[in-house]
Amino acid sequence: MTPIQRPQYKKYPKYRETGVEWLGEIPEHWKISKLKFITQINPEALSEDTHPNYIIQYIDISNVDEIMGIGNNQEMTFENAPSRARRIVRNGDTIVSTVRTYLKAVTHFEKAIKNQIVSTGFAVLRPKTIIFPKYLKWLVLSKGFIENIVLHSVGIGYPSINPSELASLVAWVPPISEQRAIANFLDRETARIDALIAKYQRLIELLEEKRISLISRAVTKGLLPNSELKRSYNRYIDLIPNRWTGISLKRLVETKITDGHHETPEFLDSGIPFVSAEAVQKDHINFDSKRGYISEKLHHRYSDKLHPKRNDIFMVKSGATTGKLAIVDTDIEFNVWSPLTLIRADNSKISTKYLFHALHAEYVQNQVKQLWTQGTQPNISMGEIENIFILVPPISEQHTIIDFLDREIAHIDSMKEKLKSMLTKLQEYRSALISAAVTGKIDVTK
Repeated sequence: MTPIQRPQYKKYPKYRETGVEWLGEIPEHWKISKLKFITQINPEALSEDTHPNYIIQYIDISNVDEIMGIGNNQEMTFENAPSRARRIVRNGDTIVSTVRTYLKAVTHFEKAIKNQIVSTGFAVLRPKTIIFPKYLKWLVLSKGFIENIVLHSVGIGYPSINPSELASLVAWVPPISEQRAIANFLDRETARIDALIAKYQRLIELLEEKRISLISRAVTKGLLPNSELKRSYNRYIDLIPNRWTGISLKRLVETKITDGHHETPEFLDSGIPFVSAEAVQKDHINFDSKRGYISEKLHHRYSDKLHPKRNDIFMVKSGATTGKLAIVDTDIEFNVWSPLTLIRADNSKISTKYLFHALHAEYVQNQVKQLWTQGTQPNISMGEIENIFILVPPISEQHTIIDFLDREIAHIDSMKEKLKSMLTKLQEYRSALISAAVTGKIDVTK
């Protein structure tokens, strides 16, 4: 059950058909319009002649979240701003992403700060007098409206809707007093739901912190209480169990550590899956997030350098997720791009599963963070990965630690999944409540 009481709302006395299939019926006294008749769309933009030292407060498309609002307001001069930093925002405006990837990037500016500028990836909607400003925000967040944007989006890499298509989308207009009541209702109810969402998100974060801490302790101190300790002579970790050794990662592998091919392949409609860093998810390779398919001939050529197989470990070596890990749990043929590094454990020295746990440990991830070079994005070299310092217990102790971690992690992951399920239900309820209230399926005005 969703952890929130769901009151029974009344319906309006009479409804009428809109003739719009996805919208269906609306209260009889509401009007049907188009977005261009109730708002000004992108009414103002910075001129290209703006003074280079003019200070702007910039919001990019990735910095807005439906629930959390604006995550990052960047102060910069016009000459240092990206070319997409052009759209001016005023008090009462609502911005909505026109790029399908970020469609729920919607927020309302009750009081816009001075020199507020947003990306051209947003449409700025300025309500006309027949629209209560906050109601407009909830209208564009309703499920049907968002799905209609998707329907009219074009393009391959980042499908988006152009301003003229957006302007022609259907909108519906209750009397202004009802708009105000609906907006106030949704402000109040979504705040209550959002507080619960934040609570569950924090609990999930705490469980993940506990998971990392559990792994780190097990692979740095072991499971035996009061173990005799010795100096490690490594700057990332001080004392280690006396019977353990510290060794470079390159001395624990069956094959030389190597990254994927550096050339950009030709992608096909079918063939051998080809993956990169974004496919590394939840400790596994998610083939739904592959870059595309390559030919068997190209796969065969790439395999001269790197040929993945079950139980291989991959580490992301460049980009925002540098240090993230996945273990291969499939026998299907696939290949990888250069941001991924293959680590194949020598099981005579270290168990694959133990090594996988060890690479997650804080002392290892701290090494990765210290070693990567900061350019436009993090990057760690092959030589630095090879020299990562790893603690290695005797093989029998490795298996004892693996059994312990399997049990404890399964318990933590089970609790996380339950919380995620409750979180999903809350988010679905939030979306359904917004759509029901803003389209008149329920009457929240009394």
